[in-house]
Formats: sequence, C-alpha cells, structure tokens
Amino acid sequence: MTSLHSKIAAALKSRENRLIRRRLSDPDADAGLVDFHTNDYLSLSHSDELRRLFLQKLQSAPEVLGSGGSRLLVNGHGHTALEARLAAFFDSPTALVFNSGLDANVGFFSCVPQPGDVVVFDEYIHASVHDGVRASRAKDAQFAFEHNSVSSLGELLLRLLNERPGLRTGENSAFVAVESLYSMDGTIAPLTEIVELAETLFPRGNCHVVVDEAHATGVYGPQGRGMVAMLGLERRVLARLHTFGKALAATGAVILTDEPIRDYLLNYARSLIYTTSLNHANIVAIDCSFDFLENGTAARLSAKLLDLSIRFIDALQDLVERDGIPPTLLSLPPHLTTVSLGRKRATPIVPVFTSRPRPLSAHLRAKGMNARPITWPTVPKGLDRVRVCLHSGNTSKEIDSLAREMAEWAKGEMAASAAKAGDALRLQSKL
Repeated sequence: MTSLHSKIAAALKSRENRLIRRRLSDPDADAGLVDFHTNDYLSLSHSDELRRLFLQKLQSAPEVLGSGGSRLLVNGHGHTALEARLAAFFDSPTALVFNSGLDANVGFFSCVPQPGDVVVFDEYIHASVHDGVRASRAKDAQFAFEHNSVSSLGELLLRLLNERPGLRTGENSAFVAVESLYSMDGTIAPLTEIVELAETLFPRGNCHVVVDEAHATGVYGPQGRGMVAMLGLERRVLARLHTFGKALAATGAVILTDEPIRDYLLNYARSLIYTTSLNHANIVAIDCSFDFLENGTAARLSAKLLDLSIRFIDALQDLVERDGIPPTLLSLPPHLTTVSLGRKRATPIVPVFTSRPRPLSAHLRAKGMNARPITWPTVPKGLDRVRVCLHSGNTSKEIDSLAREMAEWAKGEMAASAAKAGDALRLQSKL
C-alpha cells in the first residue's frame, strides 16, 4: 500500500469510528420503501402525465442526443429558447442555465465578487456558496451571520461599513447570500427584512442580495416561482438561483440576473465555460416541467404537499406531548411548533431532532419507510436529526404511520432506558 492509500485508509477509518462515514445506498434495498427522503417534493418523477409529455416532446424534438460541447462553442436552439422562457416566466431581465445548482453557485460566487468586496452569508448556506467564495477574489473577506437573524446580519454589515471605507463610498460592494428555504432545517428566510436592511444600510445600492431558491422552486410563489416572486422582490435582488433537479424532476439550474452580470458570467464563470452543457434531452425535460408549472398542475400538487406537512407536524407533536417523549429522543424545531402554520409557512422539509438518528431511521426502514439520518458534518454537532422530506404523492395514511412509528420507537427507547435503570438499582441494592 502506498503512503497515499495509507493516509486515505486512515482518514476513512477515522470517519468509520466516529460513525460519520458516507456511503451510497443500495438502490435495490430502497425499492418498495415509502419515500420520505428524496427532494422530489411534487412527486413529478413518478408522474405518468409528465412522462407522456416528455416522450411526446422528445419524439418531435429536432435534437435529442448530446449537446455538442460548452455553451460557448455550441449554443443550441433549445438552450436559447429555454433561457428566454425562463426569463419571461420568472420576470427577470435575463436567464443563464447551468448544469447544476452547485455549478451555478460556484460559477457566480467565484467570479462576480471583485477585489475589495465582501461576501456575507447565512451560517447555514449551501456548501456550494462556500466553494465559490473560496475560489473568488473576496476569499479573505467572507463573513457568516446567525441563521435567519436580521439583527445579526445588521450588526455584521454595520461593522463592515465602519471598517471598510470602500463600502461606505460605494466603491466596493457587499454580497448577502441566503437561501429562501433551507434544505436541512426547513426554515424560511425573512427575505423582505433582509432586502430592506441592505437597502437602508447601503443607500448607494452597493449591497447585493443573492437568493438560492433551490428548495422553494415549484413549491412556493405564483406558479411555483419561488419566495422572491411571492414577496414581489424580483427587482430588489441581484440574482436568484433556481434548480430543476428537486421538485421539477429534471436536472440543471438557472441564474436569473441582469444583462451585465450574465455577460460577465459567460466570460468568467469557469463552471460554465469549461464544461459540456446539458444535453438536448435534459432541456426537453426542463421544458416539460415548466409546462406543469404554467398549467396549474404544480400549484395543485404544492397545495396538497403543504397540507400534508401540516398534518405530519400536528400529528407528531400531539404524540410527543401525549406520551411525554423527551426532546432528546424526539422533538420538532421551534419554528414549526411555536407559530400557527399556514400553507405559506409550512414546509416539505421537517427535521425531527433526536440524539439517536441512526436507530430511528433503521426502525422506520424496518417498517417500510425511508427517512435518512443526518449528522455532523452535514449539520452542526448536537443537532443530529432524521430529516423528513414530504411529497405530494404521499398519502394521509403514510403520513400518520410515519408519525406513529416515530413515537412508538421513542416509547420503546424510553421503556428500555427505564428497564436498564431498574436493573442497575436492583443490582445496587444487592451489593
């Protein structure tokens, strides 16, 4: 074994010992399980109607296989037409399609921030934003604020304004990167307050809000256009990212921004320039999904999805309270239990906090349900969970069964702990 392989083996063994080693799941083992783990929020990947539409369009498409190369080498008619459609649909000056959300975030944040600029981001922002900033000319000027805290963001921006004269004069820019719906916690960003804060503190217009709508696309806003559109902020943010591989059952992503930024990305975004673009079949699939957004199908599916979310949250919370389950075993985050949920606040992503995420996930799997454990380093230490991803294709019976089995597992753990404590007391009394 070479020294390289020895070091790799040691690193993997360390992760194995800490129970954080990642592995690909067995697709055969997942077959037949009720899906509570994928991002297929609208269940479009199983839609017979969408499948028929896709095959129909594919049959008549002038181009199907491959794409020919980078967009700068081969700019296909389908790609150009899709971007025009996306710009119109999202009410944006322009649109630029990337191969993935990761490519889009890396491309944007690695090149758009200029020397002297700062990048400020929510502490729970997607890893791809971190990757982009680390490759940028602002890599030494990146700062995190507390999750969804407008006060923390305000304090940070005021400090940066005080420390950096270029921000006060408008010579340099600040970028504020947030997600509209956060993928691990199901929290919704206070976008209006964030935009208003940026505009107030930076009257010269040099604070630019960038919103990642990956998990909100198709679920929120008019025709599934996301939180920015729902709040009427389209002209008050610099850029929006929407992805097609989650609720829309396709692949790829789009950055919605103004013409100068789009032109700059075409010249400097390496994750766009130096990769073969999405093949023509991918473009057809995306186009079909947007047919479903525009014809109202997605809106109906989204309404059902958010109703199921409320049903699950209410059912699980009732069981936790009724059975006296301690929060170390099962608990929901405060944003889902301390406010009155409506469809605009409900979320397809429900983190169920537990100190034993793997045993809980294994129990659910044995009962025919697939909900995955999420631990550090994906989430902060001490915030382990089973992340439940709900879908419009789930039934009320499946939702009720999920809540019930989680509670049954927790009661079993409580009984085992009580029995163990009783055994310890009896042993002590004999000594």
